[in-house]
Amino acid sequence: MNATVNTVLFGIYPYVAITVLILGCIIRYDREQYTWRSQSSQLLRRRQLIWGSVLFHVGILVVFLGHLVGLLTPIAIFDALGIGHGFKQMASMAVGGAAGVISLLGGLILLHRRLTDSRVRKTSSFSDIAILALLNLQLIIGLGTVFASFSHLDGSEMVKFMAWAQGLYTFDLAAASYIQDVHWVYKLHLFLGLTIFLVFPFTRLVHMLSAPLRYFWRSGYQVVRARDRRARGSARAS
Repeated sequence: MNATVNTVLFGIYPYVAITVLILGCIIRYDREQYTWRSQSSQLLRRRQLIWGSVLFHVGILVVFLGHLVGLLTPIAIFDALGIGHGFKQMASMAVGGAAGVISLLGGLILLHRRLTDSRVRKTSSFSDIAILALLNLQLIIGLGTVFASFSHLDGSEMVKFMAWAQGLYTFDLAAASYIQDVHWVYKLHLFLGLTIFLVFPFTRLVHMLSAPLRYFWRSGYQVVRARDRRARGSARAS
């Protein structure tokens, strides 16, 4: 990849994505509190939801925490603990691969449900389906990186990604250069992950940041009225 393109995608784009993520979430929560929810379709149809949701959320939580700890923990800490780069690489492949498969299975179940169940499909927005499809695609590419990792079991490539992620955190201007020569599948995985951060505030994913405590003192009320029997009868008659 051209050095300039590499710098734009992995040296500048990460800051753009994180900035939009943070500001977008703050603005949405401030201005559109009633859209800040998971918009669950459980009441419409429970079929496939429980299995798909449990598998997806458990798997994605392990994947996310694994990436967070693996990329942002200083290399010196692993060295001090006696954890070799090769061992860390193998552990990441095993645990991350298993969690990725579990999450992908759940994600595909949820996507199939949204696309094939007529009731759920009618209440699903474009962003609902698009973000679920995007997450599944990211999981597939992530599993592809596991196979690519077999060519460097010494953990050398993982060290590059750690240096890149920690370089971004410390505003290292050379951070993008650390992954200049890595396999394209890793770069695609990184780019798609950053893109998910970018669109995060505009999707239902914002519910990940919520605890329900705020509902007890938020301004205003959300009124939900059920149609009475007379209204139903007149609707049928008309």
